[in-house]
Amino acid sequence: MSSEQHSLIVFFSDQQRWDTCGCYGQQLPVTPNLDQMAAEGTRFEHAFTCQPVCGPARASLQTGKYPEAVGCWRNNIHLPVDEKTIAHWLTEWGYQTAYVGKWHLASGPEPERNYREQTVPKQFRGGWDWWCASDVLEFTSHSYDGHMFWGDGSRYEFPEGRYRVAAVTDVAMQFLQERDRERPFILFVSYIEPHHQNDHNRYEGPKGSQERWSEYEVPGDLVDTEGDWRGNYADYLGCCNALDGALGRIRGALAEDGISDETVVLYTSDHGSHFRTRNAEYKRACHDGCLRIPMVATGPGFTGGGVVSELVSLIDAPATTLAATGIPVPESYHGRALQPLVAGEAQDWPKEVFAQISESQTGRCVRTAKWTYSVSVPERAGRSDVYYEEYLYDNENDPHQRENLVRDTALAEVRASLAETLLRRMAEADEEPSEIRAE
Repeated sequence: MSSEQHSLIVFFSDQQRWDTCGCYGQQLPVTPNLDQMAAEGTRFEHAFTCQPVCGPARASLQTGKYPEAVGCWRNNIHLPVDEKTIAHWLTEWGYQTAYVGKWHLASGPEPERNYREQTVPKQFRGGWDWWCASDVLEFTSHSYDGHMFWGDGSRYEFPEGRYRVAAVTDVAMQFLQERDRERPFILFVSYIEPHHQNDHNRYEGPKGSQERWSEYEVPGDLVDTEGDWRGNYADYLGCCNALDGALGRIRGALAEDGISDETVVLYTSDHGSHFRTRNAEYKRACHDGCLRIPMVATGPGFTGGGVVSELVSLIDAPATTLAATGIPVPESYHGRALQPLVAGEAQDWPKEVFAQISESQTGRCVRTAKWTYSVSVPERAGRSDVYYEEYLYDNENDPHQRENLVRDTALAEVRASLAETLLRRMAEADEEPSEIRAE
């Protein structure tokens, strides 16, 4: 293995808020392993998703493009087979590629493309070679039962009584044992936790979570709201603690193998959860409760325990992954590698992050340090020619985004400036020209 070719692990959770983690202010000991990783590596204080929906966010992670540009603007749209993914790039550079867990990019609306409860054919795996996954893991499992599919189509049954996080991690550990030690690798571990269990309509932490994590401090955006966080938040933290234990196992395996110093580990999530306080479900909104995510990295390029205060996006993760291997970032990528930002060498880093929102609406938003500005139309199409202003929040004076200022006439110039920024970011994401109107 070349000294320039660092191995990579992407540790990917589902629907995890940033404030579940001790290194982001959580007072309970939910994430000691991630906190240690942050102390050794780099923590991105203000990290946000580029699309607060599972499938679209994953499409961006695989391709480096915003979901609308890929065509995966909502769930249940399969990743086009001609899209070149990070796995394709890394394979060309001699890497072993391994994918474990939830995929969510194989099924589509066509009856013949329904792999939600079946094995994903090789041609629809985005170029990943070593494979044990389900297209929609919450459809083939629950917290203490279920299965995924090996690359040959056979089922990997979760051991009886084994919590799902542990069962998925067992497979990741198997790859680390079986890998070719003469070649670099990328291991992408995609968990379903702490996502709610769809058919049970609740969050499912390990047994005992309700008691163990009951003394939590209510996040500020949830205080005095309805939603369903009261019956779920302790289990939600239990899910996050289980993930943290899995991170500890994987990093322990790297240390035992003597490759910690040459392996980049990136921990992040697809989006957060607002616990049905902003709309009828958990995400698909412009608010920090579902846009803001944890993002922590360690390994070459990320050592020293630093904290990056600039706003960064999940769309930057694919470019960062390729940059860690020495692969030039393709011009088609909408994000930027994070390594120059960590090193203090980034030029003209954006002052805002941009997100596309779908399914509950056709929405677009920009989030700056000061403002969150969001526009939408009720139609659930991929894009629109006209958007209407919906939300404006002053994040400095209203950090929990409780007062919508979008109709405040004193802020007309602020809205106009943000609208100009949003239209520019939409164009940079290869969207067709649109118009923004006040309602």
